[in-house]
Amino acid sequence: MCPALVTLCRARRHNAAMDTLALLDTVEHDTGASPQWVVLWLHGLGADGNDFVPLVPEVVRSEWPAIRFVFPHAPVRAVTINNGARMRAWYDIRSFDFNSSDLANRADEQGVEESIVQVDALITREVERGIPASRLLLAGFSQGGAITLAAGLRRAEPLAGLIGLSTYLPAAAGSLAALHPNATSQPVFLAHGLHDPVVPYAAGQRSAELLREAGFDVQWHRYPMQHQVCAEEIRDLGDWMSQRFAAG
Repeated sequence: MCPALVTLCRARRHNAAMDTLALLDTVEHDTGASPQWVVLWLHGLGADGNDFVPLVPEVVRSEWPAIRFVFPHAPVRAVTINNGARMRAWYDIRSFDFNSSDLANRADEQGVEESIVQVDALITREVERGIPASRLLLAGFSQGGAITLAAGLRRAEPLAGLIGLSTYLPAAAGSLAALHPNATSQPVFLAHGLHDPVVPYAAGQRSAELLREAGFDVQWHRYPMQHQVCAEEIRDLGDWMSQRFAAG
């Protein structure tokens, strides 16, 4: 199938999904009156929007502008690698293989597409509430980080930045094929644990390399931890976010 036809098919699926998917429920936390920025944060597999709410006071700094943190709940779906158990997930994971370039071998294409549409809808809602895309940071942990990167690569209207923690670029070949020329202006913060037993460190490191090769400004960090978040990581993320706020 030719690239143009692949793009057209993706666009049709994207538009069809937009017509049928409801806006996700979210947990919100404003750090001050009249927020000037938004951080849209996607949780990991099996968690929900409440998972990273406790991180807000840990990462926020007194000199920052007022921020609206938005934590959406992923849909509930069956997850193949967890014996078909139903849980909150951004897409079904069908395999433990991180090396395959075929999206269908690890993540279901429809689930990824639907999640990207739902993230885009939440971004649109923030724009309608008065926060432009240029003042929105899209963040995610693990599976949520995978959707953050996949959605970020397609952005025609760039966001203020992309944050991926303990994650990877899903179906790298397909994701990079969908790269929008404007997307590479988005700075990227990626961090990973050296001893991560869930998303291998090598998968995260390779994703950082691929994004750099594609033209993204990637800040890459590694820590002596497993599949988690640590204090040093929060400090480094805070430094990076300060740069984004200062850039305006």
